[in-house]
Amino acid sequence: MATHIAASQPAAPAKISTAPAGARPEMSHRQIMEALTGLLAAFFTAILSSTIVANALPTIMSDLHGTQTDFAWVITAALLANAATTPIWGKLADLFNKKVLVQLSIVIFVAGSVMAGLSETIPLLLGARVIQGVAMGGLTALAQAIIGTMIPPRDRGKYSGYMGAVMAVGTAGGPLLGGFIVDSPLGWRWTFFVCVPLAVVALILLQVTLKISHVRRPARIDWLGSILLTSGVSLLLIWVSFAGNPAYYDWVSWQSALMVGGGIVLLALLVLVESKVEQPIIPLKIISERTTALAIIASVAVGIAMFGSSTFLGQYFQVARGATPTEAGLLTLPMIAGNLTGSVASGLLISRTGKWKGYLIAGSILLIGGLGLAGTMDHTTELWHAGVFTAVLGLGLGMLMQNLVLAVQNTVRAADIGTASASVAFFRSVGGAIGVAVLGAILANRVSELATKGLAAAGIPVQGGAAGSSMDLAHMPEPVRDIMRAAYGDATAEVFLISAAVTVVALVSVLFIKEKPLRRTVDIQPAQEPAPQKESAAAEPASAAR
Repeated sequence: MATHIAASQPAAPAKISTAPAGARPEMSHRQIMEALTGLLAAFFTAILSSTIVANALPTIMSDLHGTQTDFAWVITAALLANAATTPIWGKLADLFNKKVLVQLSIVIFVAGSVMAGLSETIPLLLGARVIQGVAMGGLTALAQAIIGTMIPPRDRGKYSGYMGAVMAVGTAGGPLLGGFIVDSPLGWRWTFFVCVPLAVVALILLQVTLKISHVRRPARIDWLGSILLTSGVSLLLIWVSFAGNPAYYDWVSWQSALMVGGGIVLLALLVLVESKVEQPIIPLKIISERTTALAIIASVAVGIAMFGSSTFLGQYFQVARGATPTEAGLLTLPMIAGNLTGSVASGLLISRTGKWKGYLIAGSILLIGGLGLAGTMDHTTELWHAGVFTAVLGLGLGMLMQNLVLAVQNTVRAADIGTASASVAFFRSVGGAIGVAVLGAILANRVSELATKGLAAAGIPVQGGAAGSSMDLAHMPEPVRDIMRAAYGDATAEVFLISAAVTVVALVSVLFIKEKPLRRTVDIQPAQEPAPQKESAAAEPASAAR
């Protein structure tokens, strides 16, 4: 491949003559930051769009007559589409012009945002969220891939820290902005519309600032693998969302057997297909490498914690504690501060010392501790206690998310960075989708149980056992509303406790990751390589970096 690239670009040798053989010419900090400006803007828009609706969802559910299950699926639909398309975007990043792909993602995102803002029914809103999720998958995967092609792993911690900071602000700041918008005359629809001008600004910045060359490679997309992946995961998530609900089917029923069996068969076929095709959407060879495999396991657990906490925390403050959307957003500020601090500080320290495993371990411990403490909350917990708990939670998330990607990127060839990074992002999104769907189903069932008991104790008749099906508390009689608030507040603790237990898996995984020194070159350098091949191999990195 290197010889072919050198031959197809005769001007390249003149540019690389001043660089060490086999290494990419280093970009200055200013050049890198200029190139990252539009990319970070696009990444921020994607993250913001996925979280800005968190504090708007109780209002949206009330307006569109949605249930707790609908609440969870507004988040899950976007995450699932994100997860299913992230490996595709990652593969495309290895094959096509990354800049054009990022711009295409933004256009798709704008279309989904407009559709979501105009939605009048829950199914239409879910469809719009799927379109947004497809675009978010592209922006997430491509941002990681572009950083991987420009910056050596030893220096990447600092720039990944910037991306982590953007993710922290978007993840936790989205609910804050969403709360302000919902309480303003604009209304909840503008939680979707507000992302459109941000996306257009990002599109313009990308056109001006991002300058990377493209090397043509033969493209083969694993469409069968993509279909099997999406179908298998979706079937299992749909099953867990509705199982145990008297209106649908029991956990042990023919419907459950059919859906679980079908999901397992589809995923088994996926593994078979991925082992046979020439260019798999999920490269088993890459993800089976020890560091990548362990990082993926940890990323699933982190995804459950990250999306589960941000989704249900806003609901806890509004539904259980009676906060307005704006107040609920302000109450998430401790988590923003913790996430931002953990991401930026760990990134800078990793670039300075070259050591990264300790931050993964510390982040896992802090995340378990924060979730465990949040698991003690109920509808009477002091709000400053909740702030301390969520600050610890955010600190752990900030130290984990980007550094797991960094650990993987340090172990793969530059040609595989896009696919490897996308694989980690994919499994994190899968974890998030699973977490929101499963935790949402658990929360709905637990709220129904607690509400039924509370109403029975108060002598209030319950119709059809559907005590917890409605989220429109504003129109309930005051005695019923108080019982429902208590039910939501007490049930949310169970969600955090389950997340804490799952995050133990992340801690065990990072403990077994072997720390390798962060290399100072973008690509892995062979121990011995003939001089002519070295010079030729440098041509491709030169074109990608410039």
